[in-house]
Amino acid sequence: MHSTGTPTPVADPVPNSVPDRRRWFALAIVMTAAFMDLVDVTIVNVAIPSIQREAGASFSQIQWITAGYALAFAAGLVTGGRLGDIHGRKRLFLVGIGGFTLASALCGFAANPEMLVASRILQGGMAAMMVPQVLSIVHATFPAHERGKVFGLFGAVVGLGAVTGPLLGALLTEWDLFGLGWRPIFLINLPVGIAGLLLGHRFITESKAPRALKLDLVGVALVTLGLLMLLYPLTRGRELGWPLWGYLTMAGALGVFGALVAYERRKTRIDGSPLIELSLFKVKSFAAGIAVQTVFGVGLGIFFLVWTLYMQIGLGWSALRAGLTGVPFSIAVSVAAGMSVQTLVPRFGRKVLQAGALVMGLGVLIYIWEAGRYGLSIASWQMALPLVVMGAGMGLIVAPLTDVVLSEVPKEHAGSASGLINTVQQMGNALGLGLVSVVFFGAMGDRLAASEVGPEFVHAFQHALGWVAGLMGVIFVVMFALPKQPVVGAEQAAEEGVEEEREPQLVH
Repeated sequence: MHSTGTPTPVADPVPNSVPDRRRWFALAIVMTAAFMDLVDVTIVNVAIPSIQREAGASFSQIQWITAGYALAFAAGLVTGGRLGDIHGRKRLFLVGIGGFTLASALCGFAANPEMLVASRILQGGMAAMMVPQVLSIVHATFPAHERGKVFGLFGAVVGLGAVTGPLLGALLTEWDLFGLGWRPIFLINLPVGIAGLLLGHRFITESKAPRALKLDLVGVALVTLGLLMLLYPLTRGRELGWPLWGYLTMAGALGVFGALVAYERRKTRIDGSPLIELSLFKVKSFAAGIAVQTVFGVGLGIFFLVWTLYMQIGLGWSALRAGLTGVPFSIAVSVAAGMSVQTLVPRFGRKVLQAGALVMGLGVLIYIWEAGRYGLSIASWQMALPLVVMGAGMGLIVAPLTDVVLSEVPKEHAGSASGLINTVQQMGNALGLGLVSVVFFGAMGDRLAASEVGPEFVHAFQHALGWVAGLMGVIFVVMFALPKQPVVGAEQAAEEGVEEEREPQLVH
């Protein structure tokens, strides 16, 4: 699931000493937008087998329906934040929510899988315009003493979204409203988005950053090109028999990333507003944290897509049964996330995050064992144990991770560091979705008879989960480079204008 943190520090004073009463309406509007974005991501996962069946999408198109959104979201996040600082956060929020609503309509009425993939990429790009403004608007609208209460409300909305998305997706798919099949999962955004657009225009107060950084569109282009050169051959390679051009393209991506580093250094010298603040990587804990976020994103990208395909195609379960099976996981994430931030990390520091990686890895191993033991006759209740263990582990990591990673970053760079953390999480997610071709589909035969589908999917599910368990081990080791006891707490970060909105990373 993705994070909706703001990439830019916000230091605007509240316009007058008596805060505007309309600020609570503004809060409800931006929270609804954040909720819509979060639910949209989790809602799609449950409906994927239905989309494949009814729209005739290939497995690589299925990967792009999710990875395309994550890639566009990641590529546009920092730029979206900067555009808001320069041109006004209210204006960019309205452009984002309007574009997101339009893209949702295009997804809902997509005539073929290609149009759906293109519409999802547009939707991700519009989310990158909308989402970074959410906390910027909160900072510009609420006085410092009220922000703690506001961030508490955000936490509740995030928890609600984590549980609501899969269930809502399952119900809308199952109900087959007006014979539209999976399409209502996108069309449900239309009334919400239109209301947000009209009310946002009326109730949100405009604000800009006093000193906004310039745009780095060349940096965005290089990041996007490098990721596409990596992801496209990964997702298409298996279908095309792993052609030579695929390997050459992936190797070429390294050259593009090298060019990006060189360009960002030059951009820093010329005007001090690079897309990526390279000096941050000299801070050991930040560099390690970025590595953790990326690998964590890869693991989640692999797990959620593979899990959906395993339950609905491999085991032949309905979307509703699959959605309900995931409820214990979502609840465990929300409960553990709350405990982690409020009581555990302040006392035990880094050990809590490392314990989270080990607990999540343990849950994955239990799931692998159960999938093999019970095969096609496995029941939803039997999955509850590994899912609760995995969810608890994930909750211990996702909520405090940003604070821990930012704890040794110089205050003046906290905004760009926060944006970069969110961006690499999404990039990792897109990479994980691309790797599904290799770690899941690569573990099964090309042409399966009907009787072979179930057993092959179970075997491939276990194989993919082995990778996820390995990634948790990598995260555990890399976390030794994080500070033992982080010094930045949520309230302090909020005061500095870089409070990271914590969303359990349940997709992209």
